Amino acid sequence: MKLKLMAACALAVLACAAPAAAQPKPTAADAKAFVTNAEAQLDKVNAFANRAQWVRANFITEDTQWLEAKANAEQNELVTRLATEAAKFNGVATDPVTARKLKLLKLYLVSPAPNRPGAAEELAGLVTKLDSTYSSGKFPYKGKPITLNDAEAVMAESRDPAELKAVWEGWHGTAKVMKGDYARFAALSNEGAVGLGFKDTGALWRSNYDMDPDAFAAETDRLWTQVEPFYKNLHCYVRARLNEKYGDAVQPKTGPIRADLLGNMWAQTWGKIYDVVQPKTVSSSYNLDKLLQDNGYDPVKIVKTGEGFYSSLGYAPLPQTFWERSLIVRPKDREVVCHASAWDLDDKNDIRIKMCTKVDGEDFRTVHHELGHNYYQRAYQAQPTLFRNGANDGFHEAIGDFAALSASTPTYLNQIGLLQTVPGADEDIPFLLKMALDKIAFLPFGLMVDRWRWEVFAGEVKPEQYNDAWWALRLKYQGLVPPGPRPADAFDPGAKYHVAGNTPYTRYFLAHIYQFQFHRAACAQAGWKGPLHRCSVYGQKAVGEKFEKMMALGQSQPWPQTLAVFSGETRTDASAVAEYFKPLDAWLKVQNKGQQCGW
Repeated sequence: MKLKLMAACALAVLACAAPAAAQPKPTAADAKAFVTNAEAQLDKVNAFANRAQWVRANFITEDTQWLEAKANAEQNELVTRLATEAAKFNGVATDPVTARKLKLLKLYLVSPAPNRPGAAEELAGLVTKLDSTYSSGKFPYKGKPITLNDAEAVMAESRDPAELKAVWEGWHGTAKVMKGDYARFAALSNEGAVGLGFKDTGALWRSNYDMDPDAFAAETDRLWTQVEPFYKNLHCYVRARLNEKYGDAVQPKTGPIRADLLGNMWAQTWGKIYDVVQPKTVSSSYNLDKLLQDNGYDPVKIVKTGEGFYSSLGYAPLPQTFWERSLIVRPKDREVVCHASAWDLDDKNDIRIKMCTKVDGEDFRTVHHELGHNYYQRAYQAQPTLFRNGANDGFHEAIGDFAALSASTPTYLNQIGLLQTVPGADEDIPFLLKMALDKIAFLPFGLMVDRWRWEVFAGEVKPEQYNDAWWALRLKYQGLVPPGPRPADAFDPGAKYHVAGNTPYTRYFLAHIYQFQFHRAACAQAGWKGPLHRCSVYGQKAVGEKFEKMMALGQSQPWPQTLAVFSGETRTDASAVAEYFKPLDAWLKVQNKGQQCGW
């Protein structure tokens, strides 16, 4: 062996030179220089990736999918390399800002690629393919192919259980082709997360909340415990009304609810069946869908109204480029990703939304929500690259939801001239029930989507168990069952955009709690004396100024400190949810007397 080594040295003297001197240990100055350089590289690669993603989402073709996959692969490869290099500064005593940037660099990607040739390209290709498969999905119905948008309209409007079942099964059937790709994606993502020092991708996601991953999981359990009793009261009431409507053969009086009867493809919100479950003794004097239509609203006017809410808080108008470059109405000539989203393409002022806006109350609130992302993005644009994000991802969702809470009130509808008279307290129960059918009904779904993925990433659920595990969680948290037996090859998780589109979902659960904390704090600052559910902060510039200070911090410090800037609180707390809905919870308990609640 020694002779072979000497012979090799004779042929390649440089390769066998004396060992290099030990490298000096990296310093705090080295760490600071590294993150500065890393941010410059991220700015460059993100600028291209953002536009590639925008073009693919607005023009779904083979070519745009290829372009996005290439851009995503380059982005993933760069961040994976930078995150790996950041590890060499472990143990280096750096300043707090640099230390936080090094930490966030490791958490930058939702799904990092393995650090080996070809892995980033394969992962990016899978991510783009899954997203595009979902977004271009169609299934035959009444002799013609229909899109998810068409199917959602049937789910919202039909009261024929056979029709609901057919449309529900049709859309969920489009996802089964994704199962193999999703399993491969999960394996690659896990490999990349392990390479960065995380247990798996789920642990990486849970590490993004300024606490230990297991502690964060326990924190979500605590929050669910706070709201679960109210959800079960709502479930009990809605099940009884569905039983009255459809009879025992369709919806039994006890046990879980059939998932396709709740007006939404995923039964994540139930507001579309308000006509079925509305109180028998008092009705609402207005319908927001009808108000919008009767007052000549179109999709652009809805977005202009949303902008007006933020302007009333003292924020600058949206740039002209927003109106020129946003997608506000579904085009008729091409496939697009209709799932509503907000975009910041240049970390400066090129902010946009992309949604196929309908003239109804749901999209009226959605516009206020999506614009919240844009105003948040604008507020923290002066932060360094690695701090240009929400305090945590739940904050990013909650900012717009906070605005939508005000925008949902008859107080606000009166302030903007949509409603001539604010109803009296006798209409509080109808109003709160409508809100609960969306806000409270959502909470268990917001929790269980990532619970399923955490189990998948942890290896606790194998591909052949994907669907059974999904429905086990839906039963556990939501008390729901599918309308009939599911096929052996079903992949129902993939029928939800955020699974196919690889978007973490616990953020929405958190947002449904943060928004009420923000709302309670804002109403107190505005001097509101009435019930919390009637408060609108429209026109409250002092509230807007203080809210801006919180938003401007981005992700520059741990989120509890940022929360305290506006609300004075340092912990996520669902007591504001309970306060908002207190009259309804008491009413539900009376309605449910004699019922066998739970499932």
